[in-house]
Amino acid sequence: MPRELLLQVTPEIAANELLLRDYLSKQIKVSPKEIQHVSILKRSIDARQKAIKINLKVLIYMAGEPFQETKIELPIYKDVSKAQEVIVVGAGPAGLFAALQLIELGLKPILIERGKDVRGRRRDLKAINVDHLVNEDSNYCFGEGGAGTYSDGKLYTRSKKRGDVTRILELLVAFGASDDILVEAHPHIGTNKLPKIIEDIRKKIIEFGGQVLFDTRVTDILVKNNEVEGIVTQNGDTILASKLILATGHSARDIFELLDKKKIFIEAKPFALGVRAEHSQELIDSIQYSCDYRGEHLPPAPYSIVKQVNGRGMYSFCMCPGGVIAPCATSPGEVVTNGWSPSKRDQVTANSGIVIELKLEDFKPFAKFGALAGMEFQKSIEKKAWHLAGETQKVPAQRMIDFTQNKVSADIPKTSYVPGTTSVEMRQVFPGFLSQILREGFKEFGKSMRGYLTNEAILHAPESRTSSPVRIPRDPITYEHLQIKGLYPCGEGAGYAGGIISAAIDGEKCALMIAETLK
Repeated sequence: MPRELLLQVTPEIAANELLLRDYLSKQIKVSPKEIQHVSILKRSIDARQKAIKINLKVLIYMAGEPFQETKIELPIYKDVSKAQEVIVVGAGPAGLFAALQLIELGLKPILIERGKDVRGRRRDLKAINVDHLVNEDSNYCFGEGGAGTYSDGKLYTRSKKRGDVTRILELLVAFGASDDILVEAHPHIGTNKLPKIIEDIRKKIIEFGGQVLFDTRVTDILVKNNEVEGIVTQNGDTILASKLILATGHSARDIFELLDKKKIFIEAKPFALGVRAEHSQELIDSIQYSCDYRGEHLPPAPYSIVKQVNGRGMYSFCMCPGGVIAPCATSPGEVVTNGWSPSKRDQVTANSGIVIELKLEDFKPFAKFGALAGMEFQKSIEKKAWHLAGETQKVPAQRMIDFTQNKVSADIPKTSYVPGTTSVEMRQVFPGFLSQILREGFKEFGKSMRGYLTNEAILHAPESRTSSPVRIPRDPITYEHLQIKGLYPCGEGAGYAGGIISAAIDGEKCALMIAETLK
């Protein structure tokens, strides 16, 4: 039987198969030649001490023990071109994995995406970065693959109770992701590699009889006697089906407005909002690894930090080591920031959202908008930031210490945010209570991470699309909307997920529930 072992080794040993084999041979007191194969099951970094260690969980196969490399395969799909149809709105992770699951269950998905395919989106991303032009249907948030495709591809989730994380990771590997994502404690695909995987998923959906419609925006949901009948597109086309998975993402404000207008029950949901802070990656490495140079065997260091300030949680969100800040507006007249990293995380800067948890009471000035109060609060800050920064895709920016001291920064150095920045006193962007919490919170961050509070760090505003400002309520057992039969609110936009993995799991669950009702 192969032996399972938990161990701590140096980064050099963890990175070198021969060194690891020699180390293990000493641990189990055998010759290295007697070790046939070592499988790494889990890998994580322990940087709590000055001498950094790599935690490994390994499986050791000795000479003579049966061992065979396993290749992860896709499920067996059958042609569903003539099967019962289910409409899936939104081709983000929730929608894509719902469509795959429907095919596996013998149902035909009609996948509707307002934006372009992954390749077509690139031209619109260039337009927002270089020409400051926002395409409302094709941008960093909308288009094939959703917001995650061109904003990092992080796969870490705490939502393990929600479903089978391993299944989603294995499906991604089967579609071309590195099998490292099955091993790493914080798996990550990278913005440069994820588009090809997304494209292959779409091709598989079409190959087995599913339908995929790009540049198709839903403008109405047909409902009769509180039951779904289908949808209407911007071209006036009608697509009929009695089951509809609504997986439109956290920025599909027109869908929230449509539901509200049709008196389909939705509710305001708290979310988090703040800034995106950029440091040099070298500085973050020195803080996290307690060294002047991290060496070739350690990855660029991430960080995660949480503080309670004035009764509110203030925390890092979507931290991107070796990454850049991107413009993520979805309409003209607003600015929004987010971050991403390529697979190698080899950029010279590190950035993270630094956000504050909001409460429903914060939305009182927008109470007249009812369930859309949080969304209108969010919009008001994005519009104000756009105006203050010069009414382009430039964003308000301020040096970190200057912000804590209420000083306008005399200059802003070039940052990774391509459209550019404008020196603005951040308290003009945010309500007073948020500015105060951010100021005090950054001082607290500086106490926990020595060197973090520096005027070389640049704050970009706002980081406002952390999660949906609306929840579309559904039955916790059937996943069906509480009011409309056949409507399945799904993923981040409905308020039931917070990232690629949890959204994919939610998409699969909705598909499974639909199949159950159709038995």
